[in-house]
Order: sequence, then C-alpha cells, then structure tokens
Amino acid sequence: MPAPANAIDSLLLRCTPAAHETATPLAQAALALLRQDLADLQLDLRLARVAQQPQGIAYLYFALGNPQPLSADQTAQAERRLQGAGMAGLAACELSRLQLVMHRVGSTHGEATPVHYAVEMDPEAGWQDELFAWYDQEHLPGLAAVAGTAQAFRYLNLDHGPLSLACYDLVDAEVMGCPAWLAVRGTDWSARVRPHFTNTRRTMFDAQPLVVAIR
Repeated sequence: MPAPANAIDSLLLRCTPAAHETATPLAQAALALLRQDLADLQLDLRLARVAQQPQGIAYLYFALGNPQPLSADQTAQAERRLQGAGMAGLAACELSRLQLVMHRVGSTHGEATPVHYAVEMDPEAGWQDELFAWYDQEHLPGLAAVAGTAQAFRYLNLDHGPLSLACYDLVDAEVMGCPAWLAVRGTDWSARVRPHFTNTRRTMFDAQPLVVAIR
C-alpha cells in the first residue's frame, strides 16, 4: 500500500555539540528520546546520517521505516522534549519534518562518503515551480551522476526551513571542483534560476560513519 501523499520520510535535527564533542553520541541520545516521545506512532525510527562541521553545527538525519503523516504539533512537542533533556548540545536544537522529493543513487554508491554537502534555500516568490523543476529534471540528477557522488537527496523542510534541502554524500570534497560537477552547475538553466534562491545556506560537513546500525 503506498504511503499517504503527505507522509513524512525523515526528521532533521539541527544541533550544536559542545566543543570537541563528536555528534554521534548526541545523535544516539536524541534517537532514544525521539523513540520514547513518538512511540505511539510506531515510526520505526533509525539514525540515517550524522553530519558535523568541525567545532560547529551538526545535522542529524533520522529515517522513518514506515513513512506516515506527522503533525507540526507532534514535532514541536518532540523538539521541546529534546531541548529540555539537560544536554547542552540539544538546548537550542531544531527538529524538522522532511518530505522526500527525490533520491538518486550515484556510481560510487556503497563507497565510504566522509563528506556531506547540503544546499538549503527558499524560492523567491513566483519562482518555486521553475526552481523545483530545474532541481528535479536537471540539477540533482546531474550532480548525482558525477563520479564521486554516492547519492543525492532533495527534501522539503516543513518546519524550520529553508523549504528546499538538497544534500549529497561525496567520496571527497574535491568532487565539487571536478569538471563534470562544474558543468552541471554551469548550465544556462542554472544561470537563469540560481539568482532566485533566497535564505540560502550551503554547508560542507564531515560525515561520521555509522559503524553499528542503531535500531
């Protein structure tokens, strides 16, 4: 049976670990708290990705094994529980529902991906349809096909935004400077729509390996 059209596929937790602290233990603690808080929804929640800037913000992605509707109120309640858990890294965290728009697997899928690159933006008024068409028809599939891209995702962030989150798991940061990557970024369509990004965030993360599946 297909998931409802408004089903949530993942949760994104933005948080700031303490200095010299890796985000993985914080992610494990957050996962346990989320499972408790959302237990009645039977979400089959698992940790999918831990991405952290050195001495900076971390993006923790939690995948739902059975995508389903999740309300803004339920998400806000879970966020407050995390913020009040007594852990410094979660005190100012933001929890957002992510709705998957596109997932593309690249030629290097299965290889280690120590780099996670995220691009977030809100479309300028009147440009959402074309920006999303560009992303889904040309840009994200094109970058996913570049050697060194293991996989690429685009989500809608339904809570803290920006609205569009495109992210890429890369075998090396140098992938972003290779001719194939630059060619995808340099198309005529890209030049036309990119000036209409607003509230743009481009963030390069170190991706921490998930040595043990967390269930």
